[in-house]
Amino acid sequence: MTTSRTRKSWKKKLLLVIFGLSFGLLMSEVLLRVIGYSYPLFYRTDYYRGFALLPGAEGRYQREGGSYVRINSDGLRDREHARAKPANTVRIAVLGDSFTEAMHLPMEQTFWYLLQQKLQDCNAFPGRQVEVINFGVSGYGTAQELMTLRQEVWNYLPDIVLLAFTTLNDVYDNSRALSKTEDVPYFIYRDGLLAYDASFRDSKTYRQRYSRVNQVGRWIHNHLRVIQLIHHVQFVAKLRLTDWRNRRKLARTQSRSSAESMLTIPKAEEIGIENMIYFEPRDEDWKEAWHVTEGLVEEIRNDVNQKGAKFLLVTLSNAIQVYPDPVVRQRFLQQISGDTIFYPNLRLRALADREQIDFLDLAQPMQAYADQNRVFLHGFGSDLGNGHWNADGHRLAAELIAQKLCSDGAVARP
Repeated sequence: MTTSRTRKSWKKKLLLVIFGLSFGLLMSEVLLRVIGYSYPLFYRTDYYRGFALLPGAEGRYQREGGSYVRINSDGLRDREHARAKPANTVRIAVLGDSFTEAMHLPMEQTFWYLLQQKLQDCNAFPGRQVEVINFGVSGYGTAQELMTLRQEVWNYLPDIVLLAFTTLNDVYDNSRALSKTEDVPYFIYRDGLLAYDASFRDSKTYRQRYSRVNQVGRWIHNHLRVIQLIHHVQFVAKLRLTDWRNRRKLARTQSRSSAESMLTIPKAEEIGIENMIYFEPRDEDWKEAWHVTEGLVEEIRNDVNQKGAKFLLVTLSNAIQVYPDPVVRQRFLQQISGDTIFYPNLRLRALADREQIDFLDLAQPMQAYADQNRVFLHGFGSDLGNGHWNADGHRLAAELIAQKLCSDGAVARP
């Protein structure tokens, strides 16, 4: 009898605990929704590109800078755009990575949004509306941008395709050997021709992300604010731990003896893979990465020409290239034993000249502007001079691109 009563009492307490937890979670969910808390997952698995933006995703982004982000119904970080092009409209499609996606600041401050406004007053498009559509996705290399062109862009029938090329990482993003990433597509040369390599679909990471369990988990995350809060707290804790480790590493690096830092030709691991972009390729992996990258740019140009549109290759700036202090830039070159901070931009300009590709480099005029005005074009808050473009960087980029497009005159399509 006593055992039976004890069992009933235990069950009653358990039910009360379950009810209390459920009620608490429900109230927490309601409160988080009332205050507008939302940190969704903005990306989905994509069969052709490895990943892409999730249509309809909406919420806060605060990894660098910060803004409230809405992904439109077609999976673009942009306003809604009709597939059918309106009459008397010039459409410009912008391909790119995180600099173009630009979740770091409100959409109204991005270069592609401002570009549309600036081109409305341009004499090159008399009597026509200008519509700029953003296809940028963070983490994309030129291979995924080519696939975006083929799978998405032509649905909108653009008159101009602008490739926003990030020299900091686009080249090694196009190389499996350099990027060490297995769950995205690459292009490789076979018998002298670029070929799409879909082997990423067999990778463990891609298969896990594509699994039913993962899809359900992502759905739960995007529909429950409590889960988003838990994941966000975990992310912030991990970010702060990483920042603390990086600061300790930087302190150790700065305390090295001068003799140790006086290397004539630093090795790749001492320079850092992201800084190898400032050198003529020193090994086969980098030679192949550049070979593939240049081939991909030509492939995009060929696709655009075949569709009767106009192609513009635009090289963006890296933070150190436009740091508003020549002494800091020179010290950087000395540390890596480099000759020029503009090697990737100059190499792509040479490609453009060779292949008759319309080209615009932003890095050099942006450096001149930064020096003259003593302004940081990259970075946010306490991290000025690093990372992605801030509002000033986007504004200046829009002005320079608008000047280029206006001076070039008429577009290809009638």
